[in-house]
Amino acid sequence: MSGISGHWAFAFGVLGNIVSFIVFLSPLPTFYKIYKKKSTDGYQSIPYVVALFSSMLWIYYALLKTNTTLLITINSFGVFIETIYVAFYLFYAPKKSRVQTIKMILLFVVCGFGAIILVTEFLFKGAVRGQVVGWICLIFSLCVFVAPLGIVRQVIKTKSVEYMPLLLSIFLTLSAVVWFFYGLLLKDINIAIPNVLGFILGILQMVLYVIYNKKEKAILKEQKLPEKLQNHMIISIDEKNKNFPELTEEQIIDIVKLGSLISSGKIHIASCLHDAVCASAKIENTPNNLQTVEAKN
Repeated sequence: MSGISGHWAFAFGVLGNIVSFIVFLSPLPTFYKIYKKKSTDGYQSIPYVVALFSSMLWIYYALLKTNTTLLITINSFGVFIETIYVAFYLFYAPKKSRVQTIKMILLFVVCGFGAIILVTEFLFKGAVRGQVVGWICLIFSLCVFVAPLGIVRQVIKTKSVEYMPLLLSIFLTLSAVVWFFYGLLLKDINIAIPNVLGFILGILQMVLYVIYNKKEKAILKEQKLPEKLQNHMIISIDEKNKNFPELTEEQIIDIVKLGSLISSGKIHIASCLHDAVCASAKIENTPNNLQTVEAKN
């Protein structure tokens, strides 16, 4: 039974490596934009510094455990690619952003990671050391998964999904599912538990994307409608009563004037496709003939 479990763990580990490989490469379009602009304005380096620290931490944990080779392979690639991202960012960043990035590198990679190695190596021995490092990885991973809540808040506030790509959310959710089963089959809660939260937040992001993407399209459609109806006159009719609404004396006079223009052939009447019955009259594009009449309920 343990042999079957081991085979399944290996399969999920390989799949996890493939999905995480794609996730690690997802910032490439961002860095292409930075390269084109020759500037990092509008972008922050903290996600890449944190990802670098996280990969280093998981490698250290995997080295203290057994049967975690696949955890080492993907996080080794993570260290490699995140180092390139950070170096690329430093090259194009202005002085202020460069100084902030260097401070974060010193805080997380040098001081943070160095302190964890020193404390665990000198204060803990054997299996206890692996457990302590595992709990550190678990807590830090939970913090990393909670970080996208800022993006979720921004989506709800702005009602826009511009800064929350659907494809990235799908891959992050898939990654959480795969690594959860990998940890579950290895009976390693430090790997499995954080990915439960990752899966929940991934689903939340995809649901929000579907909701607000539809609303965004509806808003854009409404904004385009007036452009099509520029230089047009719209008369709406009450659909329930099928009669014209009550008009003021000035509106009646304007309609009589409009009728005379129509009879003289100076205005073209076009049908309007809408839920309510409406007519559109386009006025000739001359300064003396531009008149608009609106009949309101």
